[in-house]
Amino acid sequence: MSGRPALARRLGTGDAVVVGLSAMLGAGVFVAFTPAAEAAGRGLLVGLGIAAVIAFCNAVASAQLASSYPSSGGTYLFGREVLGPWWGFLAGWGFVVGKTASCAAMAMTFAAYALPGTSPAAGWWQRALAALVVAAFTVLNLRGVTRTATAARVLLAATLVVLVGFLAVVGTGDAAPVEPLAATRGVWGVLQAAGLLFFAFAGYARIATLAEEVRKPELLGRAILIALGTAVALYLLVGLALVHVLGDALPTTPTPVAAATAAVGADWAVPIVRIGAAAAALGALLALLAGVGRTTLAMARERDLPARLASVDPRHQVPDRAQVVIGVAVVVLVLAADLRGAIGFSSFGVLVYYAVANLSALRQPAEQRRWPRGLQVLGLLGCVTMAAALPTGSVVAGLAVLAVGLVGRWVAVSR
Repeated sequence: MSGRPALARRLGTGDAVVVGLSAMLGAGVFVAFTPAAEAAGRGLLVGLGIAAVIAFCNAVASAQLASSYPSSGGTYLFGREVLGPWWGFLAGWGFVVGKTASCAAMAMTFAAYALPGTSPAAGWWQRALAALVVAAFTVLNLRGVTRTATAARVLLAATLVVLVGFLAVVGTGDAAPVEPLAATRGVWGVLQAAGLLFFAFAGYARIATLAEEVRKPELLGRAILIALGTAVALYLLVGLALVHVLGDALPTTPTPVAAATAAVGADWAVPIVRIGAAAAALGALLALLAGVGRTTLAMARERDLPARLASVDPRHQVPDRAQVVIGVAVVVLVLAADLRGAIGFSSFGVLVYYAVANLSALRQPAEQRRWPRGLQVLGLLGCVTMAAALPTGSVVAGLAVLAVGLVGRWVAVSR
């Protein structure tokens, strides 16, 4: 790394927790339960449990690796160092593609809550607003990582207030009896639900990608586990509330948290929930843009992506060109993509990323190990299984994009 422009180590452990938690408490908690309920039926909460267990395995693998390799890039760097360049590229490409789709999903979720409506005209206004937010947040990320963490802290606080308020309203409200969810749709359906819900858990990856900017990289493990534990507890409570209040209507409800609020007679709180969902999506989008930009920087440093993207702004010490390119790509997706498809596609790419993370942690020498190998084996098998169980369209599209990236790298290194 000597001779390369370095990123500034300005973040504390609390800042890292905020960045990761704001990424996890984003659009996922407000939208992911709907497609997951459709896939699993009454097995929804089992799917949530599976996603949480695999997320824990992935988190400890990421923490163990980040402590040994405290540089920007996350599993892309870990895969290169432990397994070799091709494995690193596979992880990095999966992360960049999957999380670029996540950024688009977050932006579209924000716009849908901020400008409710289903007409074609409303749809275009929503897309325009989403594109504008992506552009604004790209500029914010270019101003420096401490500004990013400060903004994420404010947005996270608003999201937590709204989610806790939602749980209080549902817990004290008078919900009408509802039909329970449909019968469990088999093991494959539960695994598909786990894969879709994993979309909401994957925010702790942003902590690992900020390893080069944390003052004490050895504390990254603590930050990841605090953020993940908080998110799991909130997701479980929200999932229980949605199943209790909405029942068999959950799989067809595009905005389940707002619908559940209205179902208990708290119409006055629905606008507040919409504001909270919008704030959550904004917080996740901000953290995601930062993480994808830094993985792109790491890949450009190794010439797996164009070398011009390895630029670091000399004043703000952030990956400026990488951040701009990612911002433009997200705007393009916002103008052309579908929200539900983005969730499945994102989950596939990120599960590939974490499969490489678990394999890398499994191969680390004994002196670098902090967790039992069995956790990495479980994480690896879980990631592969959940990725295969995702909707067919997401799997096919994900494999195709991964293949394009691998062929592109093969052509580049063969010259």
